[in-house]
Amino acid sequence: MLVLQLLVVVVTVAGGAALALVQAHELLTEEADRTAVAVAVSVAASPDVLDAIDDADPSARLQPYAERVRLATGVDFVTIMKPDGTRYTHPNRAEIGKRFRGHTERALAGETFTETYTGTLGPSERAVTPVVAGGRIPALVSAGITVDKISARLRDQLAWAGLLVAVALSLGAAGTWLVTARLRRQTHGLGPVELGRIHEHHDAVLHAVREGLLLVGRDGTLTLCNDAARLLLGLPADAEGRHVGELGLAEVLADDEERVHLVGERVLAVNSAASRLGTVVTVRDHTELQALTGQLDAERGFADSLRSAAHEAANRLHTVITLVELGRTEQAVALGTAELRAAQELTDRVVGAVREPVLAALLLGKTAEAAERGGELVLTQDSELDDLGLDPRELVTIVGNLIDNAIDAATRVEVHLRADEAGVLIRVSDDGPGPADTAAFEKGWTTKGDGRGLGLALVGQAVRRLGGSIEVAGSAFTVRLPVPEPAR
Repeated sequence: MLVLQLLVVVVTVAGGAALALVQAHELLTEEADRTAVAVAVSVAASPDVLDAIDDADPSARLQPYAERVRLATGVDFVTIMKPDGTRYTHPNRAEIGKRFRGHTERALAGETFTETYTGTLGPSERAVTPVVAGGRIPALVSAGITVDKISARLRDQLAWAGLLVAVALSLGAAGTWLVTARLRRQTHGLGPVELGRIHEHHDAVLHAVREGLLLVGRDGTLTLCNDAARLLLGLPADAEGRHVGELGLAEVLADDEERVHLVGERVLAVNSAASRLGTVVTVRDHTELQALTGQLDAERGFADSLRSAAHEAANRLHTVITLVELGRTEQAVALGTAELRAAQELTDRVVGAVREPVLAALLLGKTAEAAERGGELVLTQDSELDDLGLDPRELVTIVGNLIDNAIDAATRVEVHLRADEAGVLIRVSDDGPGPADTAAFEKGWTTKGDGRGLGLALVGQAVRRLGGSIEVAGSAFTVRLPVPEPAR
């Protein structure tokens, strides 16, 4: 690159110098023509010339006069001649009386002109003009400057031009070296091949990773965004170069620690870290993980409920066995029968009203969990819901989170499930105060003070995915879901 830049500098400077010399040669030639014309016209208009032409020996008076003019003006020759070209004057006296070498036709026609012609002194730039007296042309005047003299002046300028070219080349080489050195410092000594390879690797990795990656400048401008980030955050194609506030990312990127955010239909884990270039943000999709976590929480709830029920059953069984050992069989039978009847009634009630097995299992588990926590979960008498083909995972997310929030806030929870031509109705109410904030289904809303607030946000997300709606009236949450077409 250094050699290439030096070559460019040399070619540029040399080309500029050549053009300058050509232009200087043209200017010197034009100046010589103007000088020759001015001298020739002045001599032709001199009264002394007209008087001397009529003498018996014009050369005696005209030769000294022409030499004085030549020396005074710096031209190389001043020739006064007859109309036929016979010389009256010449710097070389041996040429006086000989024929003028050059063209005179245009001057005889009354015109002043210039030409380049090789005469007795060599090639010269000359001017020829007529001497006019009373409408006739008794003589002609020619003045000129030799090409050698013009070239000598050009050579003088060439020396200065060479000096300027040398200075320019030195400055250009020094500047090129400094720029190259600075460029190598900025690229950490990497050459074009290494930089190209790094760019290819960077581009391949940036667009291949499944995690979203963003780089936000210190002024809040999004400077880098890969394909995964565009997809996860719903960014437009021209997102790079725009402010994060304009893109709606100011809240998502506000924290310097990892936080979970609900963006559209996705649950995203966003991690921000400051760097010398700004803020580096990574985005991971936790939507499926959150759904699996919800199912795992439900399974854990079922397991906890079963352990609690097994513990209670063991206590009652020991009581029944003890009563039998004490000989009080009637009390043992009454106690065992009552407990079996209560459990069977609850199971029959839930399973008979809710024919969706996953949802029925969820309700049984949540009933046992509420009882263990000192509360009560009741399925309304008019509840009835067939298996209509709704996604059981979405139903678990909706009903499970609503019941969990109700159990946390109250002691008695009522669940109403119903399906009709309008769709599926799910209502969960409790004896608590209910949410006072209308933003209950937005990410981060909570009354627990732990900063999570994803339960109701996930409910709203699941309801939107199923095409339903949700309403809040006091402590009652009402969800309406459309029935899938095959079930309808």
